Amino acid sequence: MYGTLRSEFDNPYAKLLRSQAEPIGPAVVPGSIFRIAHYPGYRPAPAGTVHGELYRLLDPAATLAILDEYEGAEYERVLVADSWIYQFRTQPAEDTRILSGDFCRP
Repeated sequence: MYGTLRSEFDNPYAKLLRSQAEPIGPAVVPGSIFRIAHYPGYRPAPAGTVHGELYRLLDPAATLAILDEYEGAEYERVLVADSWIYQFRTQPAEDTRILSGDFCRP
């Protein structure tokens, strides 16, 4: 998770994730993140490194169904480096890119 589901957040869905998953630790994936509003969006390009957290889901089907609903139609769940990530469906403007690749440390 690279955005509002990370352990730094206390919203109901972040709490749900922590209650239904085992934290594996910090993770990185290739790509970039962009500030969409009060939340980020991942895209595989331009090249960069996105920082987040990796979790092992205890009941993947149930948890992913809830998280799919939370992320909404703006996002699609895709496999990156053998893990699920929510990818923003459209390419945001370059000036909204979070250059650090870390939503919690822009």
